[in-house]
Amino acid sequence: MSQKHLKEAFISNLNGTSLLEISLGLSVAPLCLLCRGLLLIFYYLHHEKHLSSRKYSLLLDFLMLISPLLFSCTVLSPVPFFMPTIIAAFCARIFSKIYSQRKHETSVPFRQMVKDFQEMYLDPEYIPAITVFRVYVNVLTSISILAVDFPQYPRRYAKTETYGTGVMDLGVGAFIFANALVCPEVRQKSYVTQPKFSSLGRQFFSVWPLIFLGVGRLLSVKSIEYHEHTSEYGVHWNFFFTLAFVRLAASLLLAIFPKDKSWIVALNLAVLYQLILNTTSLKTFILHGGDGRDTRVGFLNANREGLLSLFGYLAIYMASVQVGLCLQKCRNSVKGWIEAARFLLLTVFVLFVFLRVSQAYVDPVSRRMANLSYCIWVVAHCLTFFICFVVTDLTLVLTKLLVQGSSVPCCWNVVKPPNTTTKHTTEASPVGAEGKLSHACLISAINKNQLLFFLLANVMTGTVNMLIDTIHSKAAFTLCVLHLYMFLNCLIMHILHAKNIVLKFW
Repeated sequence: MSQKHLKEAFISNLNGTSLLEISLGLSVAPLCLLCRGLLLIFYYLHHEKHLSSRKYSLLLDFLMLISPLLFSCTVLSPVPFFMPTIIAAFCARIFSKIYSQRKHETSVPFRQMVKDFQEMYLDPEYIPAITVFRVYVNVLTSISILAVDFPQYPRRYAKTETYGTGVMDLGVGAFIFANALVCPEVRQKSYVTQPKFSSLGRQFFSVWPLIFLGVGRLLSVKSIEYHEHTSEYGVHWNFFFTLAFVRLAASLLLAIFPKDKSWIVALNLAVLYQLILNTTSLKTFILHGGDGRDTRVGFLNANREGLLSLFGYLAIYMASVQVGLCLQKCRNSVKGWIEAARFLLLTVFVLFVFLRVSQAYVDPVSRRMANLSYCIWVVAHCLTFFICFVVTDLTLVLTKLLVQGSSVPCCWNVVKPPNTTTKHTTEASPVGAEGKLSHACLISAINKNQLLFFLLANVMTGTVNMLIDTIHSKAAFTLCVLHLYMFLNCLIMHILHAKNIVLKFW
């Protein structure tokens, strides 16, 4: 077999892993974020100054926020509980040290401290969990698209052939979910001064970079005969086209239907699509082609997975719009966000019950078809992932209450109650210090140029695959390549952020 066919076989005919293992893997990112925040607060507690060096901030962020993810999905993947357990224990140890070594004037009884924590007001203009969620979806996707070509990345984490739940199967849906959380309809841009269909035209214009990138990927892959998994999207289709057309279709639906009822649209889309799959020959067509022999003659037949899965991805997008609207409601207190987290947790429980029923009586999860079970699974796991980041942020807010003056980048600012004369005045830290920390934060850097980060990851992935025989790489070499790959991408984002450059021209 040629190198191209070897790599295609390496990522084909896979069946995924369990929901529990995926959940354990997803817990690493919030724990890394918590650990980084606690270390910064602990540093301030002992030195009474913030870590202001950009060089050391980048190094700390990479080692704490990125490196553990690389280890957990490669050499430590046989023991998925190891990394979360170690990081959680380390976080508990740091928190206990902070609690025991805090200054005397902040040493109040624990019960009083919890009461004060619940009554704290948070900056309503910024929800850090959304930013961190979107950045980590991008980071995890960027890690996986290269790591999957190495033998140290478990085959059970890669995209499944037809049915199953792989980590990369979730990544595709999570990318759709993350984009919808901050879409213009959620942020309510253009809706105040312009009619719906006027802003719809701007949405059509705004997706041209995705179309351009999709065409660029198609031409480059075909011209260099790069290995590709045909049953993923088809012969000519790719994920950039999916992102563009889902966003266009969603904008059209949101111009027709009330956006606060988008969950009803999502439910109807997913259920109707599943009914058509079960009651017609559509499922057979997607899995086996028009003649039942998996031929790829004709545009629809050649790209049937990419084109028909749009209905499922559109349902995920519409459901995420509803989540985004729910999160944008003003919850400017810790107590309000605790209640919101409880509501989201209840929603997750209900979704997992529906998922169990759907898998047992309707159809197993299939990313290839983006069926009903897949839509439920993606929304449920994305909400779980988001709740973990909310809990992480609230824990850091509590820790900042213990150490007055400390700050953590991409974390909630504590503000004065809205009934005071000065609004949004940070109590926990000086504005200047918070600004410096935000300026040196890797999460903020990636967030500013997310599409560029993803594009660079795709380009570097292709370059590595052309230069290296990834399939026969040893563990040490694999870890070096993955660390260098991610560090270069992060370094570029860090430099652009430091110079306040946003490469967005549409």
